[in-house]
Amino acid sequence: MSSPTTVVAPAGRPPPARPVRRSAVTPLLLTLLVGLLVGSVFIAIGTGSAVIAPPETARYLWAALTGGTISADELTRYQIIWQIRTPRVLLAVLVGGGLAVVGVAIQALVRNALADPFILGVSSGGAVGAVAVSLLGALSIFGIYAVSVGAFAGALLATVLVYTIAYARTGVTPLRLVLTGVALSFGFQAVMSVMIYFAPSGEATSTVLFWTMGSFGAATWGSLPIVALIILIGAVLLHQCARPLDVMSLGDETAASMGVNVARSRQALFLVTALMTGAMVAVSGAIGFVGLVIPHITRMLVGAAHARVLLIAPLLGAILMVWVDLLARTLVAPRELPLGVLTALLGVPVFILLMRRRRYVFGGTS
Repeated sequence: MSSPTTVVAPAGRPPPARPVRRSAVTPLLLTLLVGLLVGSVFIAIGTGSAVIAPPETARYLWAALTGGTISADELTRYQIIWQIRTPRVLLAVLVGGGLAVVGVAIQALVRNALADPFILGVSSGGAVGAVAVSLLGALSIFGIYAVSVGAFAGALLATVLVYTIAYARTGVTPLRLVLTGVALSFGFQAVMSVMIYFAPSGEATSTVLFWTMGSFGAATWGSLPIVALIILIGAVLLHQCARPLDVMSLGDETAASMGVNVARSRQALFLVTALMTGAMVAVSGAIGFVGLVIPHITRMLVGAAHARVLLIAPLLGAILMVWVDLLARTLVAPRELPLGVLTALLGVPVFILLMRRRRYVFGGTS
């Protein structure tokens, strides 16, 4: 019977470190991020131009959730917490998580590391729809939600247009999809510029700024359920497609050889991501860089497997969006900065740092 072999490290050298298994890190990271998200939401609800102490914030939230009572002199602060900040912060959570998830799926769908939820022209189409409704007064039957409905309809129309033009006899290839989306995006922006040029008032300019740079200022409890339903269902569906996304990242021929129906999968993924993007644009405008940067950061933490990436990325996106929104409404209070300005200022240096990391391969494994 042979004795067990013992590996002895060379004198003067430490033993080689065992590689950390990404699958073992994911549950710990997931727990940590959930805690950070809950803490961030609580801080963001209590912070603003009027700072409300954490015990009072907690008491107002508890009273709202349980039907408790508050005194008459606390009514104003209660309304700030429950009617203004809470729906706004929850919308930031939904949109930040949704942008991150869609960014992951789009980058795998078009096999392009520079892709984000708005590269396919959906956001520009949504902006055209919103501005058209604002200027023409259409869709008045939807009341205060008319502009959001117009943005959603414009985003869906842009989705259909992009897919129809990109479609060829051989199906829809990632390159045709990206090129068509970029070209139509420029076309939508030109249409929007013409509409603004002939607009009778300066109000249209602020409307365009909102829809092109993003804001959660219009968040209400009434606007949350529909967008939450679309984003949550879409995120679950995309997570169920983790394996096809893994395989499609390797190329169409490889995916087909492994039994994946590439054309059908691409159609389904395109539809889900377009619906999610349209819903987010309809309530917050176009917010850039979140869907571009968060997928890359997530891959650095947990690897390239989409089953893990699609769990971690929405949490990172939600935390980032909550803090960006908090900065947007406090840095120059009582005025408010467009979200797109801050996400660009944060996203550009982060993206450059990612590019300079030697071990990280964009869209692949680290």
